[in-house]
Amino acid sequence: MMKLNIGKFEVGGKRSFIIAEIGNNHNGDFERAKTMIDKAFEIGADCAKFQMRHLDQVYRKSSLEKTGEDLGTEYIIDLLNRFELTVEQHRELSKYCSSKGILYLCTPWDVKSVDTLESFDVKAYKVASADLTNLPLLDKLSQTEKPLILSTGMSTTDEVRFVVNFLNERAVQFVLLHCNSTYPAPLHDINLKWMNSIQAIHPLVGYSGHERGISVSMAAVALGAKVIERHFTLDRMMEGPDHAASLEFNEFKELIKGIRDIEQALGSGEVRNLSQGEMINRENLGKSLVAASDLKKGTVLRAEHIKVLSPGQGLSPNNYSKLVGIELKRDIQMEDYFFSSDIEDNRFKPRQYKFKHPWGIPVRYHDFRTYEKLIQPDLYEFHLSYSDMELDPAEYLDGPYSCGFVVHAPELFKGSRLMDLATPDQKYREESIHETQRVIDITRSLKKYFPNESRPQIVANIGGFSMDAPFPKELLESYYEQFFRSLEELDMDGVELIPQTMAPFPWHFGGQRYQNIFVHADEIVKYCKKYNLRMCFDVSHSMLTCNHFGLDFYEFVEKIAPFTAHLHLGDAKGLNGEGLQIGEGEIDFPRLGAILNKGCPKATFIPEIWQGHKNGGEGFWKALELLEGTL
Repeated sequence: MMKLNIGKFEVGGKRSFIIAEIGNNHNGDFERAKTMIDKAFEIGADCAKFQMRHLDQVYRKSSLEKTGEDLGTEYIIDLLNRFELTVEQHRELSKYCSSKGILYLCTPWDVKSVDTLESFDVKAYKVASADLTNLPLLDKLSQTEKPLILSTGMSTTDEVRFVVNFLNERAVQFVLLHCNSTYPAPLHDINLKWMNSIQAIHPLVGYSGHERGISVSMAAVALGAKVIERHFTLDRMMEGPDHAASLEFNEFKELIKGIRDIEQALGSGEVRNLSQGEMINRENLGKSLVAASDLKKGTVLRAEHIKVLSPGQGLSPNNYSKLVGIELKRDIQMEDYFFSSDIEDNRFKPRQYKFKHPWGIPVRYHDFRTYEKLIQPDLYEFHLSYSDMELDPAEYLDGPYSCGFVVHAPELFKGSRLMDLATPDQKYREESIHETQRVIDITRSLKKYFPNESRPQIVANIGGFSMDAPFPKELLESYYEQFFRSLEELDMDGVELIPQTMAPFPWHFGGQRYQNIFVHADEIVKYCKKYNLRMCFDVSHSMLTCNHFGLDFYEFVEKIAPFTAHLHLGDAKGLNGEGLQIGEGEIDFPRLGAILNKGCPKATFIPEIWQGHKNGGEGFWKALELLEGTL
């Protein structure tokens, strides 16, 4: 049986090594961090673990300046800028742990942080899921000759095998942790039996859990986990992405719950599928291969032309060796992503498509001009982040444009607050109304650039979600009534707010919640009739709804189509395979198109493909190619 030592602790024996992952749950408060060390020691954890980043070494300059990244990346960077501790504070925490008799560990997110932590006499290093394929960082860590603990969330089986070989070649001692990197992770995605597959790849395994409660972590120990890592917080309701998936003092101390959670969480163990939430977090937290300088078409790529930086929206770092030596087939600017098409030369390009329905593509302010030069759709759907709401559209739009437009309201506002126009919390509802009114005002201001759009639509995820369990059915009507009360308090002159049809398990920046309203077709029809409401029909969301509840999707479509103003078209599979490319899921699009052409012949649509905007929008162009002839 394989074992290794971390300080005075033997990992791989009968006793599991327990890590209290404090991370950034101190929210930047040094004294709170010390209190959390005290509490971690009191609950009996072996280790208090933190995280260290030098942000200029982790993110692209444009990411730090918020000049071109997705909403999730902006959100993460905003939190990190406020919550990161200084190097000296980390040094003091290391000493404080030693004085308390608990091991200090830290996750370095960049090479510079490794050099800093080496001066602390750290006994081992944790590698985050986001860096499992970051070979330069792993190589640097291997040179310390200290044990590594690596989470495997957001990675495929082949990537895990690749990294295991990489570390074995360097004679590194390490533990692999099974992990589902969503915050919180739904039980049906955890696939705990996959620990058996990890053990076939590398015998020393553990579990890093982000699920609600503690029973699954206990089950992991029963399945052979030699390390258990759980996020630790003083209050799950604090601001920040990890608190909701963390354990409070009493939960961590007990680490006991019923067996039924385990039964739901075991999974098949046959394959490591990435959930939708993990794909989101892989994009936001992972690393990409990017250009180290401006490069011209025809350049033969060498090592000095390539860097590894976040976010993970380009070619994964484990494709590094495939990229070196190729001849570039396009110009690329410094810190732009490399993509699979740079290796395989299979990039889709736009053309003018023909549809019966008015069609468009999703854009943000910063990329509108790029797309406007490439294609002439009937409309654009502007996806706003809370940062975009502070921008002046005149810096990004010229106009007038002959096409129409739709606005997609942010689901997340400043302070990590999700929009919820249906909440019974009056103060929270008022905040959501205030922010929604701002979106409405912005939408009205955009009409001058699109004079042919008489009454622009605003797509909104209007709330009605819960964190830990679905609402009782008897409460649902009150949530619908709260939403329509909010509509009455909004000045919607000249615009139309259209809620999206929702899946039962929406993903909010990588974390899963329970959605309670605008999920079931009969409810949607009832309230559309009662309040003269129209919908944005997200077919991918609703396919997941039908899969979860065992409903006929095409019967669902026939009910919703007459109340549909706008369509989001993407494929879907299983319980959370959302926004897949057309043809990669379970939807029969010719059959769907026939129902929509009859039921809502004037409804507009966009392709809603996960990360379809990457590599010049190739996901959108491919989707439009595949949809042509069906709508």
